[in-house]
Amino acid sequence: MGKKGKKEKKGRGAEKTAAKMEKKVSKRSRKEETFLYNELYVYNIRKDAWTKVDIPSPPPRRCAHQAVVVPQGGGQLWVFGGEFASPNGEQFYHYKDLWVLHLATKTWEQVKSTGGPSGRSGHRMVAWKRQLILFGGFHESTRDYIYYNDVYAFNLDTFTWSKLSPSGMGPTPRSGCQMSVTPQGGIVIYGGYSKQRVKKDMDKGTRHSDMFLLKPEDGREDKWVWTRMNPSGVKPTPRSGFSVAMAPNHQTLFFGGVCDEEEEESLAGEFFNDLYFYDATRNRWFEGQLKGPKSEKKKRRRGRREEPEGGSKLACGGAGTQAPVEVVKEVVTEDGTVVTIKQVLSAPGSAGQPQSEDEDSLEEAGSPTSGPCPRSNTMLAVKHGVLYVYGGMFEAGDRQVTLSDLHCLDLHRMEAWKTLVEMDPETQEWLEETDSEEDSEEVEGAEGGDEDEDEDSGEESGAED
Repeated sequence: MGKKGKKEKKGRGAEKTAAKMEKKVSKRSRKEETFLYNELYVYNIRKDAWTKVDIPSPPPRRCAHQAVVVPQGGGQLWVFGGEFASPNGEQFYHYKDLWVLHLATKTWEQVKSTGGPSGRSGHRMVAWKRQLILFGGFHESTRDYIYYNDVYAFNLDTFTWSKLSPSGMGPTPRSGCQMSVTPQGGIVIYGGYSKQRVKKDMDKGTRHSDMFLLKPEDGREDKWVWTRMNPSGVKPTPRSGFSVAMAPNHQTLFFGGVCDEEEEESLAGEFFNDLYFYDATRNRWFEGQLKGPKSEKKKRRRGRREEPEGGSKLACGGAGTQAPVEVVKEVVTEDGTVVTIKQVLSAPGSAGQPQSEDEDSLEEAGSPTSGPCPRSNTMLAVKHGVLYVYGGMFEAGDRQVTLSDLHCLDLHRMEAWKTLVEMDPETQEWLEETDSEEDSEEVEGAEGGDEDEDEDSGEESGAED
């Protein structure tokens, strides 16, 4: 895929890679290279350690795909689609292949079934009963791009694809949205990103903030219906590139993301590290706020009794009137450049996350605690009521930084983040500008790029919103 024109902008909600956009050259005449992987790692919670698992014949290297774990056959990990880009960005294509990792036997298998989705990235996929349900995404070629709002189901018993045709007014085409299963058996779609061509060589991105419910009509699994939803509560601010996981009590957890500000020839973003919870039973959003460690709360409570009236701002105002606190972190890249990350943390309390009646009151809330720095496109997982946050990316000026840190948060206590693995600046490699001849490297994994660029001409377009 050739280089992009300078006026073309990419939305991070489409889960862009650096190779898909114009190569960024900083003021230091340095550039960014993109490397994709097909490695498999397992994190052992008890040992607090990562282990690389080498399994023969894995899927070709890729990113922006979807992976879903199901209990069938002793545990299976299903992977669909995604994209490949060479380090210099000269080659790029989308995948439409389906793979399964059999966890019991530690073997990869490519499942070939006709009638499935076209090649795409930024789509979303969930396990629903004994099926995989896939929604949306985007496809891009050297000539044009397209966003999808189609829905496909893959039957885990018959290994067959079917395209669903829900009734009702559904979401407009988009990628990078929230997709989660409700306790009532429906599927929620929230937010996402799309773009449309407003004039030659200029695109306009849209951050969606609408919500829809997809559910079987009259209990029939062969007939589905879309319904527009209007949840109450404290909603996330508009953004793209956020991450989603299922929290305890069947709530959907929403973390981070980026709000892009588009200029004529640039794309700058404000990154987030906040938490939100969506309760499908109540159709309500809650802002997640930390209460602080209990040991600190006890010390503060004792301190309030001993201090005279007016002797402490915390004692006078309570947790509800604490001012936001700014936390500054510094990441040193390999070339010695210091990238400063600023976080503005609001005063913690129980006003956001829904709590039971016996939980601590607002007056016992703790001080703000620093956790994962603001980021987008991070990986989330919840195990035994603990949220794990791994990696992601953020940008500072012309630099895009890929993170490899790991944090966890007890979702029952909601007290404080714990850092398991610190950020590693050595993983950031900034190379001197090279000639185009040196950029041409042999691309591995091309065997998976059998995508026909013209096959999507009749699919749903993202030109409307």
